[in-house]
Amino acid sequence: MKCRICGRKAAVNMRQHKLALCRDDFLEWVPQQVERFIQKYKMFTREERVLVAVSGGKDSLGLWDILIRLGYRADGVYIGLGIDEGIAYSGKSQELCEKFSSNHGLTLHVVDIRKEYGHPVPVMSELSRRGKGKPCAVCGLVKRHVMNRAAREMGYDVLVTGHNLDDEAAVLFANTLHWEGEYLLRQGPLLPGREGLVRKVKPLCRIYEKEMAAYTLLRDIDYIYEECPFAAGSTTTYYKELLNKLENDHPGSKMTFYVKFLKSRQSGLFVEKEKIQQSLHPCPNCGQLTSTDDLCSFCRMIDKISQ
Repeated sequence: MKCRICGRKAAVNMRQHKLALCRDDFLEWVPQQVERFIQKYKMFTREERVLVAVSGGKDSLGLWDILIRLGYRADGVYIGLGIDEGIAYSGKSQELCEKFSSNHGLTLHVVDIRKEYGHPVPVMSELSRRGKGKPCAVCGLVKRHVMNRAAREMGYDVLVTGHNLDDEAAVLFANTLHWEGEYLLRQGPLLPGREGLVRKVKPLCRIYEKEMAAYTLLRDIDYIYEECPFAAGSTTTYYKELLNKLENDHPGSKMTFYVKFLKSRQSGLFVEKEKIQQSLHPCPNCGQLTSTDDLCSFCRMIDKISQ
C-alpha cells in the first residue's frame, strides 16, 4: 500500500479515513489535524498559557509533544495519585513524565496527593466509602479538582487534557444509554471558563486512540503501557470494547457518532446550557464551582476523611 501524499510505502493505514500514509507524512498529518480542531472549536491561541494534564500515557504525552511542535506555550502538570499496587503505577508514570519534560526542556508541575491531603487516592476512597470498593470515582473527583486548582493558581489560561475520540465516544455512549442530560450538555471539545473554573479543552477529541498509539511509537515517545490496576472490569472499558467491534465492522462509526452528536446539540437538540451553568456557585471553602448547596464534593470528601 502506498502513501496517499508522496507515493512511498505506507506505514499507517487508517481505514476510518480511507487514508494510508508513510511515516513522515503521518507525523505531519496528526499535528495538522490537531491544529485544525483547535481552530475549529476555538480552544486557545498561541498567545495564551496552556497547561497540559499529563499522566504518563501515550495520549497526554503525545499531545504535549504535538502542541510544542505546533508552537504553543504549553507546560505540563502531573498529579501523583499514589496508585502503586503491584507495579508502582503512579511512580512509573511520574518518572516518564519527568523524563519527557527533561528531554525536551519543558516545565512540569507535580502535585503529590499524599503530601497535599495526607492520603493517596486508594486510601481516600476507603475512608470516604465512595466507589464501592474501587477508587475510580474518587480518582476522577480528585483529578478534576486539582487540575482546575493548579491551572487557576498558576495563572494558566486553559487546561488541556488528552481525551481521544475513543474516550469521548465511550463517555457519550454511556451518557446516552442512561440519558444523563446534564452530562450530555457539558460534553464537548471545549468547556468555557468562568469565575472559579478554568477553560478546559480536548484537542484530541477527533483523533483515534490507534492514531495516537502510532504517533507516539513513530515519535519514539516513552510512555507507560500498563493500564491503571483498577481499570479492569470498568464499564468504560466495556463500552469501549463494544464500540471497537462496531468500528471494526463499520470503520468511521465512532467519528460519526461523536460528530453527529456535536452537530445535533449545536442545532438545538438539548436545552440551553445556561440553565445548567446558572445552578453553579463557588464552594465557600475552596472557591471552585459546585452545584451543591454547601461545600463542593471534593471538600466534603476531605472533611470526612480528616475526621
